[in-house]
Amino acid sequence: MIKKITIDQLVPGMFVHQILEQKGVLTVTSQGRVTSVDVVKTLKKRGVKTLAIDTEKAFTVEAPSSPVSVEKPHGSSYEQPVNSKKVSLENELARAAKLHEQGKAIQKLLLANVQKETPFDASIPKAFSNKLVESVDRNPDALLCLTKIREKDDYLLEHSLNVAILLANFGKFLGMSDEEVQDLSYAGFLHDLGKIKIPDEILHKPGRLTDSEMEIMKGHVNYGVEYLKDTDLASPLIQAISEHHERLDGLGYPAGTKGEDISQAGRMLAIADMYDALTADRVYKAGMSSQKAFSILMSDAPARLDQSLVQKFIKCLGVYPVGSLVLLSNERLAMVLEQKASPLTPLVKVFYSVRNSHYLTPKDIDLSVDKTVSIEKAVIASDYKIDVNGFFERSVSVG
Repeated sequence: MIKKITIDQLVPGMFVHQILEQKGVLTVTSQGRVTSVDVVKTLKKRGVKTLAIDTEKAFTVEAPSSPVSVEKPHGSSYEQPVNSKKVSLENELARAAKLHEQGKAIQKLLLANVQKETPFDASIPKAFSNKLVESVDRNPDALLCLTKIREKDDYLLEHSLNVAILLANFGKFLGMSDEEVQDLSYAGFLHDLGKIKIPDEILHKPGRLTDSEMEIMKGHVNYGVEYLKDTDLASPLIQAISEHHERLDGLGYPAGTKGEDISQAGRMLAIADMYDALTADRVYKAGMSSQKAFSILMSDAPARLDQSLVQKFIKCLGVYPVGSLVLLSNERLAMVLEQKASPLTPLVKVFYSVRNSHYLTPKDIDLSVDKTVSIEKAVIASDYKIDVNGFFERSVSVG
């Protein structure tokens, strides 16, 4: 079991899984066994405040071990305070990328606990969700970019993480309080834990589910909710999670809740969940463009989805969401990096020639300034058989 403790509770024989809170300019960069009091003292000197331990990996001090390592980070980003000023996309991307990987690791641990029906320390995903919101505060485009960079085999890990990111941005866009945004993001991060209980042959089936298979799939909501009831998660968050497949017409599941009986958080979660599922790449199919997903969301409103919230969600992400691909009027592909005053003229990074079928030296173009080129349409990478993940790692992500 992963458990949160303070540095004063750390003793030899414990296995450090992750540092959760640390002050200063040094950061612990690996997991490891705490073999002596000196290791504890070293961590204290490095400013470690709270950490997560893996109780299943506890050991006797005499056992051979690999100590927790400490190294100096590149730059001084670890010194930035929580309530920091806005930073550039470039400055936030490295930190956001590390957060994204951390989120997938935490999702993997949570799913394993649900599978084994063992409890987890809720403060760990809660603290992580708060970090997501802090990143959105610094620069909302960084994590939004990362929601578009997917590994086809990691859908279950990435989906809830991406929904949490989308909800953090959506909540901020609606002017919700910091606490409300944090809770909303936290609910998104936990909303699909019950899917680990669904058989793989149903969960990953490429074709349409049969009626009996669909009934089994629907069970994931109750699996997750029943598990979360045994944690200290607040009841409004559990309610929102229970509602992410409910629809206004009462034809959703598991309870058939309808209309005003569905909470606002539940309605928002339903929209973000559906959008990410539609745009996600799977092993058996490519995700659709954001524009096509927006069209489907709008077609489900107002009968099934909250029309006002759908419209605001689309406005929040923009006509061409950050991280999406667009075809320009000069027959080149570009990735959207930043929204500008006009939703039709974002900042983009050009990287591929459709006419000549080859990669180009990446170049940023602010379409609100450069009027010689414009966006023709939104596209997806599979249409051109290009590796957008590789391009992102080479030319967009830093650190």
